[in-house]
Amino acid sequence: MTSLVQAIIDGLMVGGVYAVISIGLTLVFGVLGIVNFAQAEFLMLGMYIAYFAWAALGLDPLLGAFLAFGFVFALGYALQRTIIQRVLRAPAVSQVFLTVGLLIVMENGALLAFGSQIRSVTTAYQTESLQIGPFFVSLPYLAAFLMSIASGAALWWVLNRSWLGMAIRATAIDPMAGRLIGINIDRVMAIAFGLGVGLTAFGGAVVLPYLSVFPTAGSQFVVLMFTVAVLGGLGSVAGAVVGGLAVGIITSVSALMFPIQLQNLVLFLVFIAILALRPDGLMGRA
Repeated sequence: MTSLVQAIIDGLMVGGVYAVISIGLTLVFGVLGIVNFAQAEFLMLGMYIAYFAWAALGLDPLLGAFLAFGFVFALGYALQRTIIQRVLRAPAVSQVFLTVGLLIVMENGALLAFGSQIRSVTTAYQTESLQIGPFFVSLPYLAAFLMSIASGAALWWVLNRSWLGMAIRATAIDPMAGRLIGINIDRVMAIAFGLGVGLTAFGGAVVLPYLSVFPTAGSQFVVLMFTVAVLGGLGSVAGAVVGGLAVGIITSVSALMFPIQLQNLVLFLVFIAILALRPDGLMGRA
């Protein structure tokens, strides 16, 4: 029982990060109606920004996460206004090829700019753990979890308590009606895309204390990211949070109960079973 509770705690720590990197994906889909296959590359970019902020300025990756968010938000805003905007009304296959092309450009651009070597940071708390009774919580995992939850809560506040949030939700529900009541739909979509990729970059930065960064680092998250978003309900921010925590717990508990080779098998068996019962995801709406 102690091992099971410990596995659940570990799963929650990881699941919080899965949630925040997947919120960006589901936000982009919910507002723009486009599946961004390059989403994981923005996570990789956030990791690199946090790494170089640590290497050049001595900035802790948890603080560098805010720098990563700001830079990637601006980049995402510019990309949406110049590239993504042009295919929003195009066939879905054009949107897929554009975002896949963006993935290839970003991945190979990182390879050219930073080389293929694996980079990691060193922090004072990297090997520290917090003991609560018989249970242990890794401080890097706890810090990443708390930062992820805080960023998710900040996004919830923006979406539900600010004028910008109301404009984003109105655009997601009915862009034409939003335009008729005076909302600058194009600007709101660009901001939503910037927020989406910026949050994913933020998530990439906060996991840097216990992971390494390299040009294809995003590939280790891409399947889980889409799994979380679809499981929770593509387009639902609350669903991404629920899906992220669920995926974290499932993978952690299954690693305890089954051989490590079956970890992803258990996750996707649960994934298929849930979608068979709820095709729109746990929090999705038809």
